[in-house]
Amino acid sequence: MSLKIRLARAGAKKRPYYHIVVADSRSPRDGRFLEKVGSYNPMLPAEHADRVRLQGERITDWISQGAVPTDRVARFLGHAGLAPMPAFREQPVQSAPKKKAQERAKANAAG
Repeated sequence: MSLKIRLARAGAKKRPYYHIVVADSRSPRDGRFLEKVGSYNPMLPAEHADRVRLQGERITDWISQGAVPTDRVARFLGHAGLAPMPAFREQPVQSAPKKKAQERAKANAAG
């Protein structure tokens, strides 16, 4: 059983609130989970203390048992100092210009 530490959405329409949960990777996003280990409220300002709440001891225990955090949760853990900060690219690869567009841009810059 592969475990993930991920976000499960709660809250009303247009008022998101997320629980940080440990779940089997095959279970649905808002479905069955093993334990709640924190919460994330994106409606609060970034500097607010209650925006991200984590149970550090439980998270480190689950990571030692093999749970893998998702990208967003890994960033939360990096800011909290519970795990190393993951490396993120400045621009997503998918939104980069394609090969021919890059060649045209290089030709226009040179000529």
